[in-house]
Amino acid sequence: MSPPPSSASPSVDAGTPSSPRAGTVPAPAAVPALVWTALMLVYVLWGSTYLGIRIVVESMPPLGSAALRFGVAGLVLAIVLRLRRGPGALRVDRRQLGSAALVGVLLLAGGNGLVVLAESGPPGVAVPSGIAALLVATVPLLVVLLRTVTGDRPRHWTLAGVTLGFLGLVLLVLPTGGADAVPLAGALTVVAAATCWSVGSFLSNRIRMPADPFVATVYEMFAGAAALAALALSRGELRGFDLGTVTTRSWLALAYLMVAGSLIAFTAYVWLLHHAPISLVSTYAYVNPVVAVVLGAMFAAESITTQVLLGGAVIVAGVALVVSTERPRRPAQGSTPEPSHR
Repeated sequence: MSPPPSSASPSVDAGTPSSPRAGTVPAPAAVPALVWTALMLVYVLWGSTYLGIRIVVESMPPLGSAALRFGVAGLVLAIVLRLRRGPGALRVDRRQLGSAALVGVLLLAGGNGLVVLAESGPPGVAVPSGIAALLVATVPLLVVLLRTVTGDRPRHWTLAGVTLGFLGLVLLVLPTGGADAVPLAGALTVVAAATCWSVGSFLSNRIRMPADPFVATVYEMFAGAAALAALALSRGELRGFDLGTVTTRSWLALAYLMVAGSLIAFTAYVWLLHHAPISLVSTYAYVNPVVAVVLGAMFAAESITTQVLLGGAVIVAGVALVVSTERPRRPAQGSTPEPSHR
């Protein structure tokens, strides 16, 4: 799933959870063409990961495949950092390591793992990839609730966006009795995933994390992969599993998730955080679900019903309102910038 540009606008399946920490000074504005190229990569690649997950679990164990995805992606990123920066590139203290591990388990094992589980299973039980993306879009709304509970005071328009977004969630999962109704158990599983991702995103701004987002991501991926592997073993996913039954289609989808979702899009995202306004970068939070719904309809024959259109539109509108009204607070002169915009 995906890293948030701020505590108000994360995404669950971007594949890599970290972003620059407080105190990072943005680089000068880049060429607009480069900004929009990077933004389109984030829009399309992260939006497509939901479809990729659905194809992977057609013939692979859900949690086992997720563990492999993040383990390999983390290893590749670690090797690249080691080669480019030298022997000390991945050095962190114990507290930073523990914090990164905690966030990685929440984001990747809880957040991504539950989405993978929800998308696995036979028709009528599995949640369509587009619906999963729409449900995951509630993450910014959940983060606002966490901020409110812990004493923060979001703007009135932010709270209005949260209310609107949750109204859309109710409309989306409301039982209709039809063949295309959203599976309630699967939908609740995705909501649980969004909650895990929200808590992980919220904590990552409030505990001592590695200062470098790429280094933090390596340890988050390793911790998430280890937790996912342990859960896969405890569920007996690998008992009797035969590699020969995995289709070429699933292998290609897994490779796509590793490279496109967890490496390319994340690199583009981090670059954007240094070269583009946060308000522009944050737009991925409500563009990704639209991309996922369209791709699911085009390549997985997922039906787009009136209920999906209405509920999805209301959720996206609520998230757009939250993202557009959340702006970095201007810190006092000489103080450290607020960590809510990472």
